[in-house]
Amino acid sequence: MNFQQLRSVREAVRQGFNLTEVAAALHTSQPGVSRQIRELEEELGIEIFVRAGKRLTGLTAPGGTVLPIVERLLREADNLKHAGDDFAAQGRGTLTIAATHSQARYALPTAVRDFCAAHPEVQLRMHQGSPQQVAELLLEGEADIGVATQAMARYPDLVALPCYRWTHSVVVPAGHVLALEAARGEQLTLERLADFPLITYEPGYTGRSQIDEAFSQHEGLRLNLVLSAMDADVIKTYVELGMGVGIIASMAYDEVRDPTLRAIDAGHLFATNMTHLGIRRGAYLRDFAYDFIHTFASPLDRALVDRALAAPSGSAVEL
Repeated sequence: MNFQQLRSVREAVRQGFNLTEVAAALHTSQPGVSRQIRELEEELGIEIFVRAGKRLTGLTAPGGTVLPIVERLLREADNLKHAGDDFAAQGRGTLTIAATHSQARYALPTAVRDFCAAHPEVQLRMHQGSPQQVAELLLEGEADIGVATQAMARYPDLVALPCYRWTHSVVVPAGHVLALEAARGEQLTLERLADFPLITYEPGYTGRSQIDEAFSQHEGLRLNLVLSAMDADVIKTYVELGMGVGIIASMAYDEVRDPTLRAIDAGHLFATNMTHLGIRRGAYLRDFAYDFIHTFASPLDRALVDRALAAPSGSAVEL
């Protein structure tokens, strides 16, 4: 048994059982991949994959049992390498962060600035995507740390650490009737909001589920959505054009940067959101990764992170 055999099995599943894609991902030949898989099956005495002729079409029942072990062995091999790197590099290396657009744009900049100042020899890489993409990057080992509001806590192979709570705001052009009503001290209601065309996030992004839930709980009210987008800057642009009333994360509004807009607190209309920091269960974290986590969310010290990583899947993390 060798690591190339294990990588061939893991990559076959990741590439949808397409051996041509597996060979490309592993920089080898298709016959070579087939041979590695066959040799491992012969050594284990089981068939890992269902076949149709020479094509792989799925996992067998024994294959479904073997796959998590294969992934764990490869993960631990990566951890072993990272542990060696940690001692050899002495504070040098690369830290990869995956985050949604809102987190990367509004929540992370201060932490990134402070971390980079404290760790000048660490190269920081940032990947942006949907909450699901952030989770997948973590699960595939392509990112060390993930930051998102939705989805992270739904993956049993990820540890989701709560970072901070936030609410939504309604944004309108200066002079809009809702801005004038707010200036007079009138509290915004969901019924009043439903009178206007709305612009907000795509489903799955930045607390959109809380917005949908609020409207669904009020019989007769409809979310009159005219445009949805992945990030708040796009939403604000179309609000400025007069296309509708925006609903964005409160952290995405800045009165200095958004002088033509007015924000109205909507914390009473939509449920509070929780942003999570995600780590793949069983991952090895270098010292500077702990430092980044603590810089971004100060309650998340090393002891708490290690305790969360050691806890059984599904355990709640208390700050």
